[in-house]
Amino acid sequence: MSENVERTNYRFITPLSVFFVVVLIVSNIVSTKLTTIGPLTFDGGTILFPLSYIFWDIITEVYGYKQAKKIIYLWFISALFTSLVIIVVWLLPSAADWNFQESYNNILWLAPRIVVASLIAYFIWEFSNSFILAKIKIWMKGKYLFVRTIASTIVWQFFDTILFVLIAFYGIFPNEVLLIIIVSNYIFKVWIETLFTPLTYLIIGKLKKIEKVDFYDKKTNFNPFKF
Repeated sequence: MSENVERTNYRFITPLSVFFVVVLIVSNIVSTKLTTIGPLTFDGGTILFPLSYIFWDIITEVYGYKQAKKIIYLWFISALFTSLVIIVVWLLPSAADWNFQESYNNILWLAPRIVVASLIAYFIWEFSNSFILAKIKIWMKGKYLFVRTIASTIVWQFFDTILFVLIAFYGIFPNEVLLIIIVSNYIFKVWIETLFTPLTYLIIGKLKKIEKVDFYDKKTNFNPFKF
């Protein structure tokens, strides 16, 4: 397997990127609804969102930080475009026989604010998460993947969840509800990451063999603004 050879002919980087972007955009839209499952209360996007950072761990582990950074910016552009379309459609005059403007406002008008919250939280913490994953991989010489994925999730999701919930929902729900959402989101995300660790191992192992790559970011420039 190659460790530090730059390539562009990976077989699965494109479908992984598309899946990642779609999951995050859909998560942002369905986050406009709060749901309660057992003792946990969280936004609807939390049901789907954990898949994004599971695949994020896979992308960083197999392909390296540089490829992961490209996908982050791809999502940024896609998310901003989605929000722009929602706002433009909101501004368009309603047809005479269309009586659902209030429903549109109640559901989708919150989505751009959620996208902004997600962008800010992701920009701050996802680059940090990828940096941590890449550096610990070098330090541990590629061993103990579960330590990297679970430890980074425990730390990263704590700060990411707080920042996202406050930006997305502050002033909309009472503070006690915000606290419940933060705690519930955090518990659910860490639980999903831990639960899916065996599957993450399996996918990473298969991809490394198929792609013939196991990238180590020994000479990588981690500046998120450098392309």
